[in-house]
Amino acid sequence: MTDPTTGAAYPSSPVGGPDPRVPGPDSPAPEERAANTSLGDLLSGVTGDISTLFRQEVELAKAELSVSAKKAGKGAGMFGGAGLTGLFALLFLSLAAMWGLGSLIGLGWSSLIIAVIYGVVALVLFLRGKKELKQIQGAPKTVDSLKKIPDTVKPGGTA
Repeated sequence: MTDPTTGAAYPSSPVGGPDPRVPGPDSPAPEERAANTSLGDLLSGVTGDISTLFRQEVELAKAELSVSAKKAGKGAGMFGGAGLTGLFALLFLSLAAMWGLGSLIGLGWSSLIIAVIYGVVALVLFLRGKKELKQIQGAPKTVDSLKKIPDTVKPGGTA
């Protein structure tokens, strides 16, 4: 069924046919419906509409999150593959540097130099990571507000 003024289709009700909540061409004016409908029926209609809206929003959120999760999974897999490939590239560049230095100063010394360079890089990364972890404060505002909850629920308590 379509609206004669706009040509747009009326939404269908769950049981089929036109939605009784959408005014049709023969339906009374909103003022008449409000005057002739009981408060209980109006509240029932509003409650049903809110419930339907809430269910539809939850379904939409589920669908959107499902698509987002699939994309995130694919992206994480790509990052994992890139990390592994980067690790192999670093390994082969290290071997090339070791063999290149080995032709100048001997293979044993070049291996030691490359290992010391990696040791220094690892130490710098460790110290920076340790410094970052010491700066973590957690969630101090949340902890503070949670500590206030028992006082709030006591009779005569304040927030």
